[in-house]
This record gives sequence, structure tokens and C-alpha cells, in this order.
Amino acid sequence: MNATPTEELSRLRSSIDNIDAALIHLLAERFKCTQQVGALKARTGMPPADKSREQAQVARLRALAAESGLDPVFAEKFLAFVIAEVIHHHERHAEAHEPS
Repeated sequence: MNATPTEELSRLRSSIDNIDAALIHLLAERFKCTQQVGALKARTGMPPADKSREQAQVARLRALAAESGLDPVFAEKFLAFVIAEVIHHHERHAEAHEPS
């Protein structure tokens, strides 16, 4: 038996909801790791940002996006947002470790 348009819409939205939940959990895990990186950088006096790492990540994720059928420009914008937030966290770690 074929699903009605309403049933099909509900099924698709349920899949979207599951994917959104997975994305949030993955971002949370990513930020747990980057918090540890920020703490390490602050303890050792490393700068909060690493431009060469950022450039490599952008290139890598643009390629992954293209391979996956996702707009590389969108992927780069998304990564830029995430990187900006990570650097902000790293700067806060660095400020907390500055000598008084």
C-alpha cells in the first residue's frame, strides 16, 4: 500500500529530526575535543588560532563536501562558523591562564 503525502512527509521529517539530533551530538563531541585543545594551548602558551590548520581543514572539508554532493561553499561557511566559535573558546582559555 502506498503512503499518503502526509504520511510520506511525516516519515521524511522524522528522518530529518534524527539527523539533526545526530548533528548536535557530533558537534557536542567535537567541542569537547576542541575544549581540550584550547586548554592544552593555554597551558603551553600556544596561540589560540592556527591559520595553517584552518586552511587545511577548509580544503579537506570542501573536498569531502564535493564528494558527498554538498555545496562546498556552504560547507566552508559552516566550518568558518564552527572555527570562529572554537577560537573564541581558545581565547577564553588563554585569558584564564594569563599571569595576574
